Amino acid sequence: MSALVESWIVTGNDPDGDFPLNNLPYGVFSRKDERPRCCTIVGETIIDLAALEELGYFDLPQPGVFSQPSLNAFMALGSPAQTHVRDRLTDLLRVDNSLKLKDLPAHQKRVLFDVYSVRLHMPFAVSGFTDFYASKHHATNVGTMFRGAENALPPNWLHMPIGYNGRASTVVVSDTPVTRPKGQLKAQDADAPHFGASRRLDFELEMGAVVGASTAMGDSVSVAQAGDMIFGYVLLNDWSARDIQAWEYQPLGPFQGKAFATSIAPWVITRAALAPFRVAAPPRDVPLLPYLQESGPMGYDIELSVELKPRDSQVGTIICRSNTKHLCYSAAQQLAHHASSGCAMRVGDLLGSGTISGPERGAWGSLLELAWGGKEPITLDDGSKRTFLEDGDMLTLRGFAQGEGYRIGFGSCSGTVVPARE
Repeated sequence: MSALVESWIVTGNDPDGDFPLNNLPYGVFSRKDERPRCCTIVGETIIDLAALEELGYFDLPQPGVFSQPSLNAFMALGSPAQTHVRDRLTDLLRVDNSLKLKDLPAHQKRVLFDVYSVRLHMPFAVSGFTDFYASKHHATNVGTMFRGAENALPPNWLHMPIGYNGRASTVVVSDTPVTRPKGQLKAQDADAPHFGASRRLDFELEMGAVVGASTAMGDSVSVAQAGDMIFGYVLLNDWSARDIQAWEYQPLGPFQGKAFATSIAPWVITRAALAPFRVAAPPRDVPLLPYLQESGPMGYDIELSVELKPRDSQVGTIICRSNTKHLCYSAAQQLAHHASSGCAMRVGDLLGSGTISGPERGAWGSLLELAWGGKEPITLDDGSKRTFLEDGDMLTLRGFAQGEGYRIGFGSCSGTVVPARE
């Protein structure tokens, strides 16, 4: 496994920091009333990619891609351009650099900014959002609750990535408040439903894959091709209204119980940064059809956590620690399956992994599991209890892949529940 690449931006050399020079994630930022534009980050320093491009540090086939308020145009340039930018940034920012940004204060003034002085935006324009169901532990837990242990997994789950088409319009960047949704609710002992605010609001700990290439309608792709199409990954919280979902989901699956909000982190972590952390999927009960088979490890070893902080509390509680290595289907398999029917994929498509749960209770990635359908409340560090989320609760997802003396961090993905609107 590779070691830390030291930078002359000293905060990037913190072994416990999210953003060493090995990482170089992509995002979008602005300062005061300036227009949003593309950036990366090392340590606690934002690097303005639009300014670097204007100063002539990159040689790209299409000018001005970093001056745009999303990463989509850059993603569409493909792997050669992305490799060029990553290599050039590494040369510019490493401690033994061969390029002279380190010695040009006038350029630094245009390019480098303290992360606490800027605003981070949605990193890309979401073309479409599809949510999957790739954790066997999560699928088994939920199936056991609703169908019993003997029928926990639906028969198709072992053969293909299960998913549904969600809403791109309500994918929002971290720190955007999440309004408690309203919808039809029906108690088990009621004769008819009523309309009201969800009382069983939940989070889902997920990893989002960002698609960086398009396919034509009617075309399909192999798993290997799908892997190359993925630009990078983001932390993702697919908020869920379990009571709305329970009444609506048969026969066509999730709808309003999922459509109201999906939060993502502001940083897209690239495949290049995560390459040292590849792992194989867990052992399978049955072999997959040839179009879904992988030629090698395509999952990742990424440590994940979820913190819940109640309103007015000074204490947050880590309620879940999980890992993406528990996912039984990789993002490449999900994308290959998505396109297998001839469904056209677009630059900016977002694929949610589905809830990432591990084998132990502390690794379960939703309150539905942690509180076992509301029957077993969890106790937070401030003494309060939760079965589902209350107004004012703030959820924060974090993740990192651990290297030798460094980590590839994902930043954080936060959202605070605000009351339903009248």
